Amino acid sequence: MQRPTIPIPDSPGSYQFKDEQGGVIYVGKAKNLKNRLSTYFQSGLPERTDRMVTEATRVDWTIVSGEVEALQLEYTWIKQFKPQFNVRFRDDKSYPYLALTLNDKFPRLFITRQEKRKGIKYYGPYIQAWALRTTHDTLLKVFPVRSCSAGNFERAKTS
Repeated sequence: MQRPTIPIPDSPGSYQFKDEQGGVIYVGKAKNLKNRLSTYFQSGLPERTDRMVTEATRVDWTIVSGEVEALQLEYTWIKQFKPQFNVRFRDDKSYPYLALTLNDKFPRLFITRQEKRKGIKYYGPYIQAWALRTTHDTLLKVFPVRSCSAGNFERAKTS
């Protein structure tokens, strides 16, 4: 019995390639699932990608509201399933966020990859660290917020 084919939506989302045992072997994200997934079934793929597609027996996807949500879901799935064909995040790196302290008398704006903490407003995640640094620098020029740590700030006030 052949499984029915479901049309791939052209919505943003995250997807999982699975092997015969149902294990996740690759996780990805897309602005447009239909366009992205169709690229895996064209000729001339790099060897590693071709091997991954050949090993896969199924593709599942989850539709989300936008690119950021797709990125977050991809990151969560990679951490959860540790797929063999995803090389990104193997070294436990994560996407950077722009962070603003809310409880300080003088708010601090900084870039972080650490776990979220109370009292800090996070913006992101950002895919390109250079774009985040450019945004950070621009915000510091426009808004009067500090960017140094509490220790440096205290030393600067006493000098």
